[in-house]
Amino acid sequence: MRPGAAVLLVSSSLLSLAVAPSGPPPLPERMADTGGGTQLITAQASRTSSTKGTVTWWDRRDGRWVKAGSVAARFGAKGLVEGGSRRQGTNTTPTGLYDLPYAFGIKAAPGGTRTPYRRVHQKSWWCQDNNSRAYNRWTEPRAADCRASESEHLISYPTQYAYALVIGFNYERPVRGRGAGIFLHVNGRGATAGCVSVPGDAMRRIVKWADPARRPHIAIGTGRGATVITRY
Repeated sequence: MRPGAAVLLVSSSLLSLAVAPSGPPPLPERMADTGGGTQLITAQASRTSSTKGTVTWWDRRDGRWVKAGSVAARFGAKGLVEGGSRRQGTNTTPTGLYDLPYAFGIKAAPGGTRTPYRRVHQKSWWCQDNNSRAYNRWTEPRAADCRASESEHLISYPTQYAYALVIGFNYERPVRGRGAGIFLHVNGRGATAGCVSVPGDAMRRIVKWADPARRPHIAIGTGRGATVITRY
């Protein structure tokens, strides 16, 4: 080999890398708001009528968003709708950016879980009764003014609520009739009643990953293809 040949090969390789086209920025970089923390979950469907999509969880490191995991997801049986105009009982998933108040589950918290975790018991209910003072809240036992027919008996869903995260939709200051009990939980048999669902192993990993010190949020929305975000 002539002196300098190896240098020429390396230089050519570097030139190729320099002119190679770069892909689109990570999804969080294309969002107007990510909640201000360093952890983010994106739940993206291709259009508002979709019942399937993708959930991806991200870490912000050294000023960049880095993908930590991604799985197929399910949405409401009637698709997605803007959170501020959603109506209860419509089987739609609310779009928007929300915090994640705490996790819960029928199973014990995965080892190393840092987010607050509430264990489901026989007396655990989620009140969805618009006439109850406990509307859109966990109640244990069920509140006296919250009808059982207008509530979820959490332990009755051993698959879906093996692990779950509360999505802060209509949670801090609940608006009656807008909706209650919107969670990120384990897949059931099909589309949800408005929640976002993922496979069980992924849900377990997400619960263990979430760190309240890093202010995690979830952004639910739609995109055209995989590049342009149209609603968050």
